[in-house]
Amino acid sequence: MISAIVLIKTSVDRIPEIAERIAALEGVSEVFSVTGTYDLIAMVRVHRHEELAEVIPGRISKIPGVEATDTHVAFRTYSQHDLEAAFAIGLDN
Repeated sequence: MISAIVLIKTSVDRIPEIAERIAALEGVSEVFSVTGTYDLIAMVRVHRHEELAEVIPGRISKIPGVEATDTHVAFRTYSQHDLEAAFAIGLDN
């Protein structure tokens, strides 16, 4: 499995709508609304590198309101727990 972290700048007034459209795409496992330079972070998981091109510039970038993307392909995932913990910082119930 190939994992990519896609940082996404969007039209601020359309973040929820854009996030839902991205989350519905095949190959996208999660979408997070975040603070900082980017508005959304999408986790993309595919079986072949060629599929990254289909999902990211082929689908995500073409959604109206997506202004820019910055993609980081993961070399290695150390554990599912570490990944979940990294995105759950400060969200203890």
